[in-house]
Amino acid sequence: MDYIKIRFGDEFDRFGTRLERTLQDIFRPRPVNPMFACKDCGWVPQMDIYETQKEVFIWAELAGVEKEHLEIEVNSKAIRIHGVRKELPKPAEGAYRLAEIRYGRFERVIYLPTAIDPEVVSTNFVNGFLSIRMVKAPPQKTHKVAIADG
Repeated sequence: MDYIKIRFGDEFDRFGTRLERTLQDIFRPRPVNPMFACKDCGWVPQMDIYETQKEVFIWAELAGVEKEHLEIEVNSKAIRIHGVRKELPKPAEGAYRLAEIRYGRFERVIYLPTAIDPEVVSTNFVNGFLSIRMVKAPPQKTHKVAIADG
């Protein structure tokens, strides 16, 4: 059985600066012609997030990515999916007439709609689609605290 690497962590602090880059990517216009796109910019996989009363599901479209080049990191508040899609081999002679497929590194950090239990995460990778199932964390209990005099 093959496994996808999953790392558990308490903080995604090192991704804090990447949040700014992510926001820029959201509002930056896409190139009109992919042949003139920045080669080092990587690509962003399409994802769906679905929530039920007890679980959160993520489906990611990762066509052409090999399982060995895919990593997932998760904590109770966020998930990071990153990896590499390697370029397909091409014949020595020839020239591009259309180039729309993006290759290289990708990364998505998704802040979850609710806290999840990072110890209960399951994944499946079939036909270029990654599915992730996460169980929601039980609600935090609140406690009343007595206030002492003077």
